[in-house]
Amino acid sequence: RCTVDDRVTRVAWLNRSTILYAGNDKWSIDNRVVILSNTKTQYSIKIHNVDVYDEGPYTCSVQTDNHPKTSRVHLIVQVPPQIVNISSDITVNEGSSVTLMCLAFGRPEPTVTWRHLSGKGQGFVSEDEYLEITGITREQSGEYECSAVNDVAVPDVRKVKVTVNYPPYISNAKNTGASVGQKGILQCEASAVPVAEFQWFKEDTRLANGLEGVRIENKGRLSTLTFFNVSEKDYGNYTCVATNKLGNTNASIILYGPGAVHDGGNAASRAAAGLCLWAALLACLLLDF
Repeated sequence: RCTVDDRVTRVAWLNRSTILYAGNDKWSIDNRVVILSNTKTQYSIKIHNVDVYDEGPYTCSVQTDNHPKTSRVHLIVQVPPQIVNISSDITVNEGSSVTLMCLAFGRPEPTVTWRHLSGKGQGFVSEDEYLEITGITREQSGEYECSAVNDVAVPDVRKVKVTVNYPPYISNAKNTGASVGQKGILQCEASAVPVAEFQWFKEDTRLANGLEGVRIENKGRLSTLTFFNVSEKDYGNYTCVATNKLGNTNASIILYGPGAVHDGGNAASRAAAGLCLWAALLACLLLDF
């Protein structure tokens, strides 16, 4: 808008050095620019669908009693934040280095932040367009959220999924007791990405599903070896082997009968109790002296 009075004889609007309007005559070829008002008190133009290229100085030039005067206004164009390029979902091996990219546009320049959306909460990990992770661990897998903020509009938010492959780790394998004629179940649980494949062995013999009254079930992280009718020959040491493309691991699991000595923990407890007994006897002997 440009305020004028009845002494003004000529008016014009310019964008930098380009004439947009002179009076009611349009000089600009841009269809978005139109005359809005040309009265004795106001001379105004309107720009439809403003974009960043319209930003800059605009000059209202008036002629008054043969004396030109100008009034200048600077148009600032604000643009909501927009993420224009972001890394794709990625799968890497544990220990690798990872760089995630998130490029954003906006006016004013948006602030870009990364945060890790993990089960332990949402934590900021970077305030930069690039997030670099050196020697990535399995705990650093999951979704990473990029947010672009410039206070013009709501933040633009995008996510990247990072999958970290790691070799199997058997987290749960317990010895189990079962009576003859009853059902016995051995369980082996392994964490791994990709999910581990399981095999069961008794000594050097691999067990097959459905043979000799046993059933093997693999569901995700858990493998179960079931004996439907336990016999004396079933008692003994079994080996669970978990394998994926990064490696393998195994655990020894014992199926034992009632009253059998079946784990090192009990043996350790008995050893500790024996030491306590010897200590007590020694103390008594010293007191006698």
